[in-house]
Formats: sequence, structure tokens, C-alpha cells
Amino acid sequence: MSRRRWRFRGGRVHVARMALVAIEPVLQVASVVKHYGTRRVLDAVSFSVAAGERVALTGPSGSGKTTLLNCLGGVDRLDAGDITLHGRSIANLDGNELARLRRERVGTVFQFFHLLPTLTAAENVELPLQLLGVAAEERAVRVKDFLQRVGLVARAEALPSQLSGGEQQRVAIARALVHRPDLILADEPTGNLDSTNGANILALLRELTDETKTALVLVTHSEEAAAICHRRIHLRDGRVVDAG
Repeated sequence: MSRRRWRFRGGRVHVARMALVAIEPVLQVASVVKHYGTRRVLDAVSFSVAAGERVALTGPSGSGKTTLLNCLGGVDRLDAGDITLHGRSIANLDGNELARLRRERVGTVFQFFHLLPTLTAAENVELPLQLLGVAAEERAVRVKDFLQRVGLVARAEALPSQLSGGEQQRVAIARALVHRPDLILADEPTGNLDSTNGANILALLRELTDETKTALVLVTHSEEAAAICHRRIHLRDGRVVDAG
């Protein structure tokens, strides 16, 4: 990725440091291969994602999108290649190291929300901070801040069963961002919502990733969801056939 933003100062043209993100990407995927049994699901997949960049993973069902997302999050192990997050390889981390990396560096938004049903909205958002050992006072401040950002501070004490689908997904987005990750992985985040709520969620993801400069990798079949991204990586039969 090579974007340039031109600025004029004192009669001279300056190139903003935007181009530097190509040198130090948040996420680097290098020749990733993954098999399920004898079937090669990912075949030498390579790309990078910069800070604040939104990338859509598109392609037909069975093309490897969800498997790739699982590999990016350290859920599935690679058979070959490497994935680095801010220069740190995840390929050879043990289970504990991977779990810590996910807690600290990665946020995830799922199609079916995956909120804990016995916890309130605020408690669901707070959970990643508890796992990281953040002090109680700071947790309270950050939870309130992100609930305000997603427009749900008045619903902080509601259980997931008392929230609409759109509200639950907004809680899930707050939970994914509250620990200030480098990367958000989103798997069909609007797939379980009606068109109005889906559009609201996409607008929120765009706004918050712009604000926090968090990289986003979004798996989707939706043209509307792909449209909020800066570029698309299209998979077919486990291979990148178009990197936007």
C-alpha cells in the first residue's frame, strides 16, 4: 500500500508520513499455507495491512476466508509461511503466548455477537481489561468511554437478552476495541442483522477504526460491508486472486 498526502508549506511540497505505513505494517501475512487433512485450504497467501487500514476478505463460500481469519487470530496453526503482528511472528508461539497476544493485540467481532449471557453490557465490555489485569478505576473509565462511543451508556446494566441484535453487536464492538488492540478481526459482523442495523454497525466500525487507527480485517459476502474498506483481498480456492 502506498498512499501519499501532499502538503504545501512555505512554497514547498512535502510528502506526509502516510507512505511509511507500507514499511512497517501492523499485520504481515507471508506465503501462508493451511491444510485440512489432504485438502489445501490456504495456498501461499500473502498481504499486509497498515495501521488504520480496513481490508475486506471476499470470495465465494469455501474459498478460505474464515480459515484465514482463524490463522490471523492464532486459532488455527499454519502449516507453512508466517504471520507477524507489529513485527512479532505468531507462527511458533505456544498456546499461552498466543492467548496473551490475542488478549493484548487483537480484538474480534463475530456474526453472532458471542456476549456472555450472564454479564451486563458493561461487564462484557470490561472482560478483556480484567483478563489483562487493568486496575479497576481505569477499567471503569474505559468501559464508560467505549459505551458512550457506541451509544449505549444508558444500557450499561442490561443483559444481552434485554438488548436488540444491533445493540448486542455494538457491545461486541466496544468489547473488541476497549483494550486498544492493534488489529480487529471481524467475521460477517452484519450477517445476523437487518439492513438498517447492519448499516449502522458498518458506519460505527468505520468511524471507530478511523478514530483509533486500528487495522481491520473484515470477512464478508456483503457489498455494503466491503465498501467501507480501503481495499479488498479476493480469495478463490485458497489463493489470493485480487489484492485490490
